[in-house]
Amino acid sequence: MSYKEAQKKYSKIGVDTEKAVAALAKIPVSMHCWQGDDVCGFETTGGASGGIQTTGNYPGKATTPQQLMADIDFAMSLIPGKHRVNLHACYGIHKDKVVDRDKLGPEQFKPWVEWAKKKGYGLDFNPTFFSHPKVVDGLTLSSPDPKIRAFWVKHGIQCLKIAEYFAKELKTPCAINFWAPDGYKDEPSDRLGPRMRMADSLDRIFKYRYDRKRVIPTFESKLFGIGVESYTVGSHEFVMGYAQSRKILALLDMGHFHLSENVADKISSFLMFFGKVAFHISRPVRWDSDHVIRQNDDLAAAAREIVRMGPENFLIALDYFDASICRVAAWVLGMRNMQKELLKAMLAPNAELKRLQDEADFTAQLVMQEECKNYPFEEVWAEFCRRQGVPAGEEWFDAVRKYEKEVLLKR
Repeated sequence: MSYKEAQKKYSKIGVDTEKAVAALAKIPVSMHCWQGDDVCGFETTGGASGGIQTTGNYPGKATTPQQLMADIDFAMSLIPGKHRVNLHACYGIHKDKVVDRDKLGPEQFKPWVEWAKKKGYGLDFNPTFFSHPKVVDGLTLSSPDPKIRAFWVKHGIQCLKIAEYFAKELKTPCAINFWAPDGYKDEPSDRLGPRMRMADSLDRIFKYRYDRKRVIPTFESKLFGIGVESYTVGSHEFVMGYAQSRKILALLDMGHFHLSENVADKISSFLMFFGKVAFHISRPVRWDSDHVIRQNDDLAAAAREIVRMGPENFLIALDYFDASICRVAAWVLGMRNMQKELLKAMLAPNAELKRLQDEADFTAQLVMQEECKNYPFEEVWAEFCRRQGVPAGEEWFDAVRKYEKEVLLKR
């Protein structure tokens, strides 16, 4: 079937494929830099630690800023649309001596900004509250040691300044996401105290008068982490309460809930009470293992909610890290899968489905929901990719294999 034929078929159910293709091109997804080097960063030669872990030893990972930037550029060349790059604080570029995290500033991120300007990327940011000697007994912002807390508070303030720098230089708002791994491996005797300390630490961070037009703080919850399986300070309830009371955004991560929970179902409530939804797209398997996202039911459900409630109301970022497969392929596959599910959602007769629900015509609704799954989405996707100048099918992987052979495996 040709695109024109697919266009006619969709038009019969009231779907304009041209509008869908145009709308998809305007949705930026923030691609996470940490997939390219297993969340190592450029401070030490060690791996991720402190509530976080990457598994696998596939060859070719980036070990320098130049390699990581080149890998991101190559991945972006195979992904349709215009997107953003999400950085962690541990990816600062240090000249002679590594600057500790409580003293990081724009100077360590100038090369990133210069690169982003040349490539046309927006930048998002994250303080790094892990993989550091001052993650003591699994605690940072909630530590009972005031010196430990003070260090991480300073880090948070410096990161707000860096986010301001990104937004000002690149002329696009910067989302900065706060996630701390704090918790306990075994049953705690005091659940309230750590949460009160974390709230106080965050209050001290947000006393810094950042530019609210340029910087969008988000706060991410988690069910549990490696080494902190029994109690997480930043639980879902704590994060929602704190974020709403302090007028910042709570962030949903698809991998940070119990596997039986439907994360997509939470989106509408977040939108009602926060006005916007910050969303990390990931895929848990058994535990928060951050697998590369697949076109599965969970991703499809999330994409449908995003489209139905307006993509302009969402900050969409990917968050996974798999060191057992080609890292560049992991980026490209995940980003394209996200876009495919968004397009599928745009090609559904959403207004008609809503009408059928409101009129309690559940039989017709079910029939239409199911029949639409077999409509010629692939032809519309191919047309979108053609207009964006990227491969539509698996031939993109041929380009990755070539890059792997000529670049990655020679490192």
